[in-house]
Amino acid sequence: MKSSITILATLLVACCLISYTSAQEATKDIKPHPGGSGEFTKLVWADEFDGKGLPDKEKWSYEKGYVRNREMQYYTVERVENAELRDGTLVITARNDKANIDGEERAITSASLHSRGKGDWLYGRIEARAKVPSCLGTWPAIWMMPSKPKYGGWPKSGEIDILEHVGYDQDKVHFNLHTEKYNHSKGTGRGTSIVYKNPQDDFHIFAVEWFEDHIDWYFDDQKVFTIKNDEPGWEAWPLDHEFHVKVNFAFGGAWGAAKGVNVDALPQEFIIDYVRVFQKP
Repeated sequence: MKSSITILATLLVACCLISYTSAQEATKDIKPHPGGSGEFTKLVWADEFDGKGLPDKEKWSYEKGYVRNREMQYYTVERVENAELRDGTLVITARNDKANIDGEERAITSASLHSRGKGDWLYGRIEARAKVPSCLGTWPAIWMMPSKPKYGGWPKSGEIDILEHVGYDQDKVHFNLHTEKYNHSKGTGRGTSIVYKNPQDDFHIFAVEWFEDHIDWYFDDQKVFTIKNDEPGWEAWPLDHEFHVKVNFAFGGAWGAAKGVNVDALPQEFIIDYVRVFQKP
C-alpha cells in the first residue's frame, strides 16, 4: 500500500511540474501587439482568462457595492452572473436582475476587478484585448490606479485610463490621464478620443506604454496619444510609483448617464480576451 501511495504521489508531482513547465513555455511565446515602441518585451504578468467559473483569485480582487460617480450598478463579489470565465475570455455582465444581496434588493448588478497587491508595476506596457458593449448608459473601463496613495487621494496620486467608453457616444473611444493639476473635475483634463465606427462589433487592442518621461496610448496597432512629463512637481506628474490595473463595467453615473440610460437593454456584456503586462528585459 505504501509503495502504491508513493508512486501515486510521485506521478501527481510530475504532472504538476509538466503543467507548470508547459505554462511557462507558453508565456515565452507571448509578444506585445505590433505597433508599439518595442522597448517593453518581457512578459511579467498576464491573465488569458482560460478555464471556467470565477476569475483567478490569485490575480484579481473585487470592489463591492455602490463605489463612485453616482453609478447605478451594485458591484458584486465572486458572483458568476457578473464576472465569468467563458470561452477563453472574462465576461463582465451588467444585469437588471434585482438580486437580493446582503439582505437588500440590488436593481442593477455588475463587477469591478483589480489587481492591487497581486499585480503592481512601475513603468511598462499594459495591454488588453476587449470588446465593448452597445447600450445607452454603459460605461466600461480598463484603467490603472495607484497601489498606494503616495501623494494623497484621488487625483493627487494619479489615474491612467487605458480605455473608457460610454454607450451614448458609441463610435468614440476615450483615453485619459488624471492628476492633481490636470483632471476633468477642474476642467483641465488631459486626454483624447478617437472615432471608430461600431467598436462593439469586434475585439480591439487597448494599451499604454508608460515611461518615466511620457505615456503613449495605443488603439490596435496605432499610437493615438502622448502625454509628456514636461512640468516640475508631482501635481502634474505623480507617476513615479507602482500602479495596478482595474477592469470594470459601470452603468449610468456622472458620465454614463449623461444622455440617459436604457435599463430595458440589459443584460449587456463587456468581454476581455486578455490583460498582459510587459516591462523592459
